[in-house]
Amino acid sequence: MNHEVISLNANKEPYSIGEAAKLIGSTVKTIRYYDEIELLQPSNHTEGGHRLYTTQDLWQLELITTLRYLNFSIPDIRKLMSGELAVAQALDLQIEALETQIGTMNSMLSVLQQARQHEEETSLRSEQSLTYISSLVESLTANASRRKQFVAAKVDESHLLDNIPQEWRVSFLHFFDKYMMKDTKLTAQQTLAWKEIQELINDPAYWADLARLEVPFFIMANQPQVEADVWVKKMEAIRIRTTEALDKRWAIDSPAVQSMVWDFVLMYASAEHAEAPEVFFRKQARYMLDSVTDRILRFNKLCKVMNPEWSQIVDGINLLQEGMRLRLKQMEED
Repeated sequence: MNHEVISLNANKEPYSIGEAAKLIGSTVKTIRYYDEIELLQPSNHTEGGHRLYTTQDLWQLELITTLRYLNFSIPDIRKLMSGELAVAQALDLQIEALETQIGTMNSMLSVLQQARQHEEETSLRSEQSLTYISSLVESLTANASRRKQFVAAKVDESHLLDNIPQEWRVSFLHFFDKYMMKDTKLTAQQTLAWKEIQELINDPAYWADLARLEVPFFIMANQPQVEADVWVKKMEAIRIRTTEALDKRWAIDSPAVQSMVWDFVLMYASAEHAEAPEVFFRKQARYMLDSVTDRILRFNKLCKVMNPEWSQIVDGINLLQEGMRLRLKQMEED
């Protein structure tokens, strides 16, 4: 969209939805959709209920159109426009996403080029050629069984879970096993993500980060207040609550969000902490926030590629962390 065009016509506002669509080079259907999902709603309506857009609305619509052209997701655009996500951070995330797509395309291109070369050098029948392509893809991907074997071996090598009871080892891996070890064939993009996950898991520094991050879990597992399976059910309940909060866009300072933040942190408390829960919350929440490293964040991003359902877990964790920061700040001010 041309800023000069809007400037010249600013004295003619408000604009109908048709005029707005024409000015920004979009469609009425698209602009109506942005209104319906509350991404951008018109500033005014006619007495008959028709949408009317101001020049400022058009600037916002142009921004959305530009970001969509650059493949930004609706949730990220929403965060950008609300100020929840900094521009620099959004650009970094999108650059990374596009680099992943480029890597994926290069991987697929390599398979196709190898298959084409093989086709030229041999006189195989069609079904044999297709079998060759399938074998090439299979050599790059890893089924669920192979992924499980790899992760199990690395967990054993790390000795991360050596000092906790067996039932709690299963609890520790519950979400990973449930969402990441599904017996489905990986796409080219997921194969690329799995390759990087393997590189991370092969890095001793990652295991050191994970060991530090999970200290509260290890302490709790060796002094449990509930059975391991009950703890998993409570964690699943927290996941469901955070998903609902995200879907309904509840504020960080809302009673519902703050309640789940409190419940989540206190899940790691022992009986001796019951007499001073706020003291425990301060200490535990600060530790949880300070223990997140770039490697941990990268691992979660890769898991989101492997299974979009993991996004619910990561987004839920982010919500809880934001809630912790707010509560800690309020505690300091009191």
